Amino acid sequence: MKLIALLLGLFLEKVSTSLFDLREMRWLDGLFDKGLTWIGDGHGIRAHLVTVALVILPVLPVLALAWWADDRIGGLMTLVLSVVVLFFSFGPRDLASEVDEFAAAAARGDELTINRVAKELLEFEPPSELSKLGHAVASAVFIQSSNRTFGVILWFVLLGPVGAWLFRVTDLMRRRAHYESQRQEESGAPEAPFMQAVHNVHGVLSWLPSRLAAMSFALAGSFEPATTAWKEYYAECAEHFFEVNEDIIAHAGCGALDLETRSSMSESAVAGALGSLQLIKRSMVVWLVVIALLTIAGAAI
Repeated sequence: MKLIALLLGLFLEKVSTSLFDLREMRWLDGLFDKGLTWIGDGHGIRAHLVTVALVILPVLPVLALAWWADDRIGGLMTLVLSVVVLFFSFGPRDLASEVDEFAAAAARGDELTINRVAKELLEFEPPSELSKLGHAVASAVFIQSSNRTFGVILWFVLLGPVGAWLFRVTDLMRRRAHYESQRQEESGAPEAPFMQAVHNVHGVLSWLPSRLAAMSFALAGSFEPATTAWKEYYAECAEHFFEVNEDIIAHAGCGALDLETRSSMSESAVAGALGSLQLIKRSMVVWLVVIALLTIAGAAI
């Protein structure tokens, strides 16, 4: 059932691009903005409990619907709910469309569009040098694939539609907190205190999918460079546990493309972005094959 729902959800995402604006979930911004003021300094048990509560609150309606739909009409209602929740949990934007837009803008020399799309992918101001921009965008595409797709898929397999929506809500809150933090910095305010708790909660949920995504990049790309880049980063980094999720994805992904992650990439910005997208598509096939095998074995039903 989960495999069928997942395939239908991915198909719906490809044919319903006109509905992507609905996935922005702007109606949650008010809740997040209010909640961010309650988090406090971002440290301690209280800050993390408030953050968890902010995540759980929007998940409760989906939990209630999942309980209501369970075993109704031979599981048909659960299937319908799963497909709908998956569609709204993926994204919010289509990664392939963004990469194509970036590539088209680079081909015609449209710097405004290049910088706009790069900023959307990076979630911060892009570097001005083309070689650094290409590497940064390639890394960002890998990171966004975990936040937008692979994390949703894993938590759907583990917890059904509730798990998929849970992961999406944490990422939406992370994105909103990041936006508010940048806005405060631009206004000259001190560093936003709530970011630590938000990153920790999101990091816990993204720990496993980020590593599975990195592993799939290695399997679908150049295995040895990917694993070497991963190991070398682990040997050098001072962080631990979920604090290095994004770096692991970026290093493994760029390694699988046979790019040096600590130097400017030699290929063009377009080649790096398009190459990362193709690798993600091959990695998705790896994920679907594994889920299909687990379904046959009865582990994902």
